[in-house]
Amino acid sequence: MLKLEDTYLHKGKRKALVSELRIKGIQNEAVLEAINTLPRHFFFDTALISHAYEDKAFPIGEGQTISQPYTVAFQSSLLAVSPGDKILEIGTGSGYQACILHLLGAKVISIEYQKKLFDHTSRFLKRLGIQLQLFYGDGTGGVPTLAPYDKIIVTAGAPVVPDALIQQLKIGGILVIPVGDRTKQAMVKITKKSATEILREEFEGFAFVPLLGKDGWNA
Repeated sequence: MLKLEDTYLHKGKRKALVSELRIKGIQNEAVLEAINTLPRHFFFDTALISHAYEDKAFPIGEGQTISQPYTVAFQSSLLAVSPGDKILEIGTGSGYQACILHLLGAKVISIEYQKKLFDHTSRFLKRLGIQLQLFYGDGTGGVPTLAPYDKIIVTAGAPVVPDALIQQLKIGGILVIPVGDRTKQAMVKITKKSATEILREEFEGFAFVPLLGKDGWNA
């Protein structure tokens, strides 16, 4: 079992990573502080742990990855998280993004499509002592029983924006989702202005693993 040690070396590497993210344009200080606080190396297999503070995505099994820190910071900044926000995350993965949102003061509900990842991450987050509401299932349908949400974040590339997620968003809420093909996507920020009106903004240049499920890609 991986020993959860956070040394001065790790803390120094996190500080350097935060400086790198600033240079790349991340300006949200709360997001940068959360990344500086959370030991990313805890989320890595021993074989890859030396790479934990590189600004890159890395495999975590089941064809999934832990997202690039810049991408985590960019998505989190677009969400404009306020303490107490109820946030639905589609694609728990390693749990790293969910923990960043938790550190920002959000109440996090997260759903994972891959059963092995769901089981592993559920056990791991208990070891960390972080309490999130985790679900196993098809995230393209959201989690309607706990809707509506202040914010929704999708951490895999979708072919379209699932209508169920827009429906489960509060008026005034924000949905952040990468949309495109299987290899590259634009980051889409949707602000729900009213029951019938949405504002859509797009930011190019992202690459996620495919979102699987009914309104995503086939497995």
